[in-house]
Amino acid sequence: MDIFAQLLVNGLIAGGTYALAAIGYSMVYSILKFINFAHGSIAMVGAYITFFLAIQSLHLPLPAAFFLSMLLTALLGISVERIAYRPLRRAPKLATLTTAIAVSFVLDAAVMILMGADIKTFSLPVMQGYSIGPVLITPVQIIIIGASLLFMLLLYILLTRTKLGKAIRAVADDPSLAEASGINANVVIAAVFGIGSALAAAAGSLIGLDTNLQPTMGFLITIKAFAAVVLGGLGSVYGAIVGGFIIGIVENLGVWVIPPVWKDTIAYGILILVLFVWPAGLFGSVEEAGVLQQ
Repeated sequence: MDIFAQLLVNGLIAGGTYALAAIGYSMVYSILKFINFAHGSIAMVGAYITFFLAIQSLHLPLPAAFFLSMLLTALLGISVERIAYRPLRRAPKLATLTTAIAVSFVLDAAVMILMGADIKTFSLPVMQGYSIGPVLITPVQIIIIGASLLFMLLLYILLTRTKLGKAIRAVADDPSLAEASGINANVVIAAVFGIGSALAAAAGSLIGLDTNLQPTMGFLITIKAFAAVVLGGLGSVYGAIVGGFIIGIVENLGVWVIPPVWKDTIAYGILILVLFVWPAGLFGSVEEAGVLQQ
């Protein structure tokens, strides 16, 4: 049972980062009805910006580098939406999907050229972990789960208590009716990309703090976040959060019975299983499930 408790806590920590990455996926889909497969690469870019600002170049304090990375990555997400996606808004879905994949390749290649293909680490000082019963948790892991929960709380407040949040929900429900009510849909969509990209940068940076950085990490983030969104239900932000935590927990408990080298394949298995058995996900609608079945 001690191993079970430790793996469960590890799963909650990983699930927090997956949920943050999945939120951006879900928010973009809820408004534009397309899956932004460049989202994981944007998270990877955010992680590398944090590394560049804190370790490689400017040597800023890590918290300052972290939040500045979120801001810069939000601007990146807004730029990608304006340049790559907005001109194709009325185009067939295949065109936007292909463009998203192309954007992902461009971002991955740019980071590889600028930062190199070798694995990088934040090289944080060794800190003593804390024992809570049978569970050992490090200060970095406490920061990861604390930051993840804080950002989710702030997002909840934004979506439910602010004018922007109400506008986002209105555009997600009916873009035409929202525009007829005086809401600028383009501004709202740009805001959604900015918020989603900032949260993706936070997720990528937190993953980098706990493990390491490499240009290919965006693909794994994409798969795990997409699996979380599908499991939770397309277009449901809360479903994305629940799906992210489920993916993290199942993934970490899975190494109890399978070799750790196969850990990353668990997300693939969950994704395939949900698509075949329950395409609507936990909180999705039958209409949204039809998108995945087409």
